[in-house]
Amino acid sequence: MSVFTTVEQDELVGFLRHYDVGELVAHEGISDGIVNTNYFVTTDRQRMVLTLFETHTHDEMGYFLNLMAHLAEHEIPSAHPVPDSDGRYLRTLNCKPAVLVARLDGKSLEHPTIEQCAMLGATLARLHIAGSDFPGHRDNDRGHDWRMHTAVKLAAHLDPDAAAMLRAEACYQDAHRFSDLPRGVIHADLFRDNVLWHAGELSGIIDFYYACNDSWLYDIAVAVNDWCVTGDGSLDTQRVEALTGAYHDVRKITKSEATAWPTVLRAAALRFWLSRLHDRFFPRPGESVLRKDPTVFEHILQQRIANGEPLLLQSTCIPV
Repeated sequence: MSVFTTVEQDELVGFLRHYDVGELVAHEGISDGIVNTNYFVTTDRQRMVLTLFETHTHDEMGYFLNLMAHLAEHEIPSAHPVPDSDGRYLRTLNCKPAVLVARLDGKSLEHPTIEQCAMLGATLARLHIAGSDFPGHRDNDRGHDWRMHTAVKLAAHLDPDAAAMLRAEACYQDAHRFSDLPRGVIHADLFRDNVLWHAGELSGIIDFYYACNDSWLYDIAVAVNDWCVTGDGSLDTQRVEALTGAYHDVRKITKSEATAWPTVLRAAALRFWLSRLHDRFFPRPGESVLRKDPTVFEHILQQRIANGEPLLLQSTCIPV
């Protein structure tokens, strides 16, 4: 269970007095998160999720919470933050910034179908469009500069072959920045466990706490590298085409994005290989912490380097 900060029942009861949500019935730690502390919270009136932020400060949280409210109010399936009695989304619990959000119906998928990948692609495009008029701005704290710095930090901890691949990929990425790609609000962590499904429909996108302003193409690449891969890290062409094709039907992917696609896929794979390696070699203390296997994204990156897949939409590559 990824619970870095334990919340006892009496502490939560006191916290809930600041909200008009009813009396506490139960709370239970959530095992999926790897950065923040999360609990399911049930009262006699509603179901919610409590998040305590382990790395973000109070000053940083306004962007995330206002964005979540903005997207929910623009009919993107996402959890709206619950305001306290003073209308604030953010409070403090056990010395950590803390928020309650509505708990959405549904469960995440382990093996998405072609049709579900298409639904995800269309919803992601709608999210990008809805975020276009969001007034907040936040740089990607796992963006290019972080990736370059972290690659240097981690290379000394790897075996010679992995270290050589990491250094070579860092050099390649440093020479291919694509800073002119269309950009705006992105989720930046749209893995299968951050999307809920209920009654055959996409019922919720959750965990916006890596959200930032960056290239929309990078957000698509993050999703494809998780939703559309086979056991060895290679891409399932049908699922890729379904996801990107449905996205393209809502927001047209540009020629410059199609050109950048193979490199951005590699950048997205590199980011998660690095973050998982960092969690392995520089862990934070927690009551019980889920750490994901970095070799998954090592293999994904190897496949992206070897194959350089073009961007496919309905079985045809966008002309460049």
